[in-house]
Amino acid sequence: MRTLVPLLFVLIAVCSAQQTLDEKVQNLVDLTTRQSIVKFNMDKWKNLVRMQPRNYSIIVMFTALSPGVNCPICKPAYDEFMIVANSHRYASTESDRRKVFFGIVDYEDAPQIFQQMNLNTAPILYHFGPKLGAKKRPEQMDFQRQGFDADAIGRFVADQTEVQIRVIRPPNYTAPVVIALFILLLLGMLYMKRNSLDFLLNRTMWGFVCLAITFIFMSGQMWNHIRGPPFMITNPQTKEPSFIHGSTQFQLIAETYIVGLLYALVAIGFICVNEAADASNYKEKKGGSGKKTAGVFSLFSIPANTLAIVGLVFICIFFSFLLSVFRAKYRGYPYSFLFS
Repeated sequence: MRTLVPLLFVLIAVCSAQQTLDEKVQNLVDLTTRQSIVKFNMDKWKNLVRMQPRNYSIIVMFTALSPGVNCPICKPAYDEFMIVANSHRYASTESDRRKVFFGIVDYEDAPQIFQQMNLNTAPILYHFGPKLGAKKRPEQMDFQRQGFDADAIGRFVADQTEVQIRVIRPPNYTAPVVIALFILLLLGMLYMKRNSLDFLLNRTMWGFVCLAITFIFMSGQMWNHIRGPPFMITNPQTKEPSFIHGSTQFQLIAETYIVGLLYALVAIGFICVNEAADASNYKEKKGGSGKKTAGVFSLFSIPANTLAIVGLVFICIFFSFLLSVFRAKYRGYPYSFLFS
């Protein structure tokens, strides 16, 4: 009889814990019925995230979306986080949706949670696993190394929870509308100049068009249209602006402008060298003075030797800058030229 009483208490405790666990899971399911993420306050944080028992994982983003907080990277990171959460809500199975939940802690709504976690920066993404104790540090996603786009967050979730999430991005109709308007404008211009279309046979114009398209794709503008990164980011501690992202998985809009401009300047250098060679050949064949260059630079009356030197200077300097940008993205790259 004495042994049955402790066993009875243990059985009651197990049943009450199981009931509490079922209630917690159902509470999370109810909270994510209308929206894909749970906005945590202090009570929800203690009951659903930090308190045991738990048989589920919670992916929590700590962010600061208030306009009064200078965090330009928080909004794009939050948008990518929402894409993953919505994809999990609509594309995952019912069992997987009960294994992983997504939540957010905004500094304006719950600063005490930031203090409890000893956080003074944002955004930060944590994984709170089923067996994580209240005093243990959760697993953190390294945004600097992995980036914060939806695909990278999905891989982080899969590595931590073994739940695969198929990322589904909402359709963006801006690009097709802009392309359609541009085509209509081009067709209208061609119709108005239908009696004088000799400019379509201009090789120089088509050369510049091809180079412009090449620089746009090489700089990564299409990636910007797909992912929608910020123009620049600011270090939350030093408040210093950064125009080049330090991760190979992410880039900034300003970074693509810099890379495209550097490629264009290197191409101008090669064009100068090529035009100088054409001018020298023209001098040998025609017996002229060789003071003027042929082709694109013929209007500037630049001597061939000067043009060749200018082209070589452009190539050396701006190719060195390109290598510097590459070294900033790929840490440990051993090669450089003129600039470290």
